[in-house]
Amino acid sequence: MKPLAGTAVIGIGNEFRRDDGAGWATISLLCAREALRPLPAGTELARCDGDPGRLISLWEGKALTLVVDACFPPSAQPGRTHRWWASPGELPHPAAAGRQSTHGLGLAEALCLADRLGRGPGRLIVYAVEGADRSLGTGLTPEVAAALPSLARRIEEDVRRHGERTRRTGFEPGSPQV
Repeated sequence: MKPLAGTAVIGIGNEFRRDDGAGWATISLLCAREALRPLPAGTELARCDGDPGRLISLWEGKALTLVVDACFPPSAQPGRTHRWWASPGELPHPAAAGRQSTHGLGLAEALCLADRLGRGPGRLIVYAVEGADRSLGTGLTPEVAAALPSLARRIEEDVRRHGERTRRTGFEPGSPQV
């Protein structure tokens, strides 16, 4: 088994569905910030529409994957951010049929598929940003836009902590050790 290496930060979304563009907007912020303060070597920033095949190709072989996506709970507090993490093989339950999503299949389904194919991410951290508006159009609501700079800093901290651990120990956390 090839050792896991590097970090993927993936923003899921659709910039033409208002707050559903939060993941993509976060990646744009991280790209701009990286020009001033580079992330550790081996960190890849990517946008994805949520297609399971594309997600799997982005996180495959990565020791750490961070995913940013919008969520739309019934009593949303726009801009509130949730952080969830999992170890390799720990999977969320797929959402029930008829869930409210702008993606055909969700992240949970992509993770289940990847696990069955042996192509799941190493360590996984998911950031879900509560949104208010997923109608057609561009631009985030003010509350969601205001939450993203803080979220970008939290993601940078996660990536840097992972990079520090890798330098200190000499191996990628989550990689099989011989």
